[in-house]
Amino acid sequence: MRSIARSFIAIFLVAVLIDLPAFATAEKPLGLVVQAREALLDNSNLSVGTTVYPGDTVQTDDGGTLRLKFGTTQVYLLSSSAATFSQKENAIRATVGRGTVGFSGSEASNVELAIPQGILRAANGQPAHGQVSIIGPQDVVISAYQGSLVLDNEGELHTIPAGKSYRVSMDLEPAAQPAVRDQNPGRDAGVVPTKRRKLYFELLVVGATAVGSALIWYEVTQSPSQPK
Repeated sequence: MRSIARSFIAIFLVAVLIDLPAFATAEKPLGLVVQAREALLDNSNLSVGTTVYPGDTVQTDDGGTLRLKFGTTQVYLLSSSAATFSQKENAIRATVGRGTVGFSGSEASNVELAIPQGILRAANGQPAHGQVSIIGPQDVVISAYQGSLVLDNEGELHTIPAGKSYRVSMDLEPAAQPAVRDQNPGRDAGVVPTKRRKLYFELLVVGATAVGSALIWYEVTQSPSQPK
């Protein structure tokens, strides 16, 4: 009996060891790199064909560019930019750390960009091409090159119409004072909520953004390195 028990234990341990690589690679990839120049993934040089997983941080050096493919949507980083990818339910989220990050999709897009001012996505899940540029601790420029975009500020929705660019400034409103406890037993005093973002929008010159739109749209959609 003792030898039989040892055999079962040995078989179990071998099975566990064999399955360990499967557990390690169980996390599904989000997308892959289709163009890279002076680009890094977690401090390692990036090359075409590299797979991107949730939690990965990509960045470009000065003069670098990076383009990634997520299904039918492409995400690009311009010079001196960084983003961290994650999956939120059915959406792929790129949290913009610095620089300029954009997305372009010919079909309904499931990619969204997280910035300090909120979550930016295509309006109504429609095809769109848009980008954000972080220009200061509380300022970004949002451009809708094709299709409308929606900026979700904790449920407060702002539409960026196609062909428009806005400078969006953020101001944190002071937290509300706690409510004074009254004489009713069992009733708690109010809880101090976190500060709420207040956004200010400034429409930028259309002519300048139109030129930028044409150049970036060509780079993203017509580049010879784009896979068929």
